[in-house]
Amino acid sequence: MVKAVKRFFICNKCSLEYPHWQGQCTNCQAWNTITECYREATGVAVRPVWFAGYDNQTIVSTKKVQKLRNICLKKLPRFSTGFKEFDRVLGGGIVPGSVILLGGSPGAGKSTLLLQTLCQITTQLQIKTLYVSGEESLQQVAIRAHRLKLLPNTELNILPETNIEQICLTALEEKPQLMVIDSIQVMYMTDVPSSPGSISQVREAAACLTRFAKNEGVAVIMVGHVTKDGSLAGPKVLEHCVDCSIMLNVDSDSHFGILRSNKNRFGAVNELGVFAMTEHGLHEVNNPSAIFLRRREEMTAGSSVMVVWEGTRPLLVEIQALVDDSIIAQPRRRIVVGLEQNRLEILLAVLHRHGGLQMANQDVFVNVVGGVKVSETSADLALMLAIVSSLHNRPLPRDLVVFGEVGLAGEIRPVQSGQERITEAAKHGFRYAILPEANVPKKVPENMQIFGVKKLTDALTILEQI
Repeated sequence: MVKAVKRFFICNKCSLEYPHWQGQCTNCQAWNTITECYREATGVAVRPVWFAGYDNQTIVSTKKVQKLRNICLKKLPRFSTGFKEFDRVLGGGIVPGSVILLGGSPGAGKSTLLLQTLCQITTQLQIKTLYVSGEESLQQVAIRAHRLKLLPNTELNILPETNIEQICLTALEEKPQLMVIDSIQVMYMTDVPSSPGSISQVREAAACLTRFAKNEGVAVIMVGHVTKDGSLAGPKVLEHCVDCSIMLNVDSDSHFGILRSNKNRFGAVNELGVFAMTEHGLHEVNNPSAIFLRRREEMTAGSSVMVVWEGTRPLLVEIQALVDDSIIAQPRRRIVVGLEQNRLEILLAVLHRHGGLQMANQDVFVNVVGGVKVSETSADLALMLAIVSSLHNRPLPRDLVVFGEVGLAGEIRPVQSGQERITEAAKHGFRYAILPEANVPKKVPENMQIFGVKKLTDALTILEQI
């Protein structure tokens, strides 16, 4: 007898369900994101055969209620991925039983990074792993491994399968400690009456793998596709059910990939790792500041170096500003790459009100070198000094580093981890630093002169002296 199915509609962005189709979601206000899905009319959840504790009528649970004060607080065991940058983004390594979602644009190197990681874990740590390839054949994976020179002495297990139930049964037999699903968008469950990649299939497949990982203590890494706007494809619940969500971004004109964590239950959020793209795979960059500071030999106006805090470490990043006369009476060109557009408008108003610089008839362009996205306010002072440098066509010293938050009253506010930022700048040979007075360290590094400022006018005055 054919099982009856029930039709419903669900929003791709917020996962809100509707009985009928409509153009706009009433919850997230998004247009054309509601798609048609199906489920069994009885509403009974799928019960995989591998999941211990289910029978035909009742659910037998072995878990008991515990007091919060009695829960063991021992440190979570982890094992390394073989890449220090990957471990940093994950918070120190892979936690057994955790579920990790790795997203990125096509050709970013997701499969290459995971194939290298599994080979290193299998060879160096003697940990049993399983690579589930749903998009590529075994020959294609072997060709990539040969190109990356990973084939010799590699005991990596590969499974070409897209059925979730069969994957879980195979994992129960093989008993790996780490399993990679490449990718979650091509996986399907037998009892879900929709095509692979649909909202229902992705949601149920991810939930099934998450439950399997928690019950069996197997770490699972799922590869996720992205849409044309750069967000992860599938329902938003996909990011909620995983323990760690990371993105691998690579610019079309760059040879470096940036791995960033958007969510991490076992480490810092917005942690950043840098990899170099080579013909032999991805290689980690242990000193990202040296990559982002590839500056020209000649001094140019409108360029300054700032120290931003990414996750658990400081990074030296160059910021560029271009101020030009507008061709119209009311300039509207305020183009920003790597920073917040509204933040630039605020800083231009502060620069006019408290710095005495009129730029109402100027176009302003701002760019953060290296494709870094700066979200913290410690870049305010560096951005303003770069704008002043471009406006007056006067280059800033090459060995000057700047950081600090600028308030609406023109005051310079302190930022977190000031000592670590100064140490990072001194390590790269910077001799001058302009920073908030509250961040001036008690012990100044050798061969470095630090200027602590309270107001914007103080910083502008110091520029005339150095």
